Amino acid sequence: MKGEGARGFGWGRLIFWATTAIGALAVLASVAIIILGVIAIAQPFKQECVGHMKVSGELVTGSAAGGIFSAGTTGSDEYVQMIEDAGERGDVKALVIEVDSPGGSVVASREIHDAVRDLSKPKVAYFREVAASGGYYVAAPADYIISDPDAITGSIGARATFTDLSGLFGKIGYNQTVIKSGSHKDMGDPYRPMSEEEINITQAIVDEMFNEFVQAVEDGRGTRLDREGFQEILDARILTGRQAKSIGLVDEIGNRKAAFRKAAALANMSYDGDTPPICEIGGKKGLLDEMLSSASYAAAGIIRLAVFGPQPSEGVRLEYY
Repeated sequence: MKGEGARGFGWGRLIFWATTAIGALAVLASVAIIILGVIAIAQPFKQECVGHMKVSGELVTGSAAGGIFSAGTTGSDEYVQMIEDAGERGDVKALVIEVDSPGGSVVASREIHDAVRDLSKPKVAYFREVAASGGYYVAAPADYIISDPDAITGSIGARATFTDLSGLFGKIGYNQTVIKSGSHKDMGDPYRPMSEEEINITQAIVDEMFNEFVQAVEDGRGTRLDREGFQEILDARILTGRQAKSIGLVDEIGNRKAAFRKAAALANMSYDGDTPPICEIGGKKGLLDEMLSSASYAAAGIIRLAVFGPQPSEGVRLEYY
């Protein structure tokens, strides 16, 4: 009898707690539905804004988190996601892309360029300090480009870089044997100079990348581009914002405020005040974070140079730089 009572008491507690848990889950589900409903109703009433994102530093394909001696990098995949997010947000009526980059990877530049091109909302590019080579490439499909008069831009071109350390290796007695499947399998390795045939092969690839760049600029700028002036600067020279405007690579000389105003005008936005409401797209570092990142990045460069010396590149790198 005593054992049966204990077992009965156990089943009762189990049923009680199970019922309580089910009830709690039902309450939580109801609260979640209410919250989602409120968000859905409130969504159309969010304030309209001009989105703002920065494309800065060397253009690379993969993102990397910063560390003690690294400022971290934002890859093209992350920039593309920012642009797509701006396109999907109902409150973002236009996008200002602030470019501060000397260029970088051919693939990264093209991926960001294509995302900007495919964005259906008005987009304005703004050059504050540097938007050269790949930095210009990503901005070419923008509806409008505004540049600081003294910003550095242009450098329309591509390059392949390799390091030849064979002279140094000969002096220190370093020898390397390569077993390869084809005569060009080790093309660009630093232990030997490239042959004339290999230079021609690489030149053909660089020319292909260059022609792709030129076509992207011509497609993006259209009739705004002074074709004769454009041909003159295809020796990859750098330009000031003023010089770029004179041949149609830039639409207007101005500042960041002008870029936001233009974006709002293209989106037919009405607003009070000096500039339209602005919403940041993607993460934003504070001033302290920026200072620490810059300082640690510089320190890392000094330490690497002092300890390891100049580092040779592995093979051939294709860059809009």
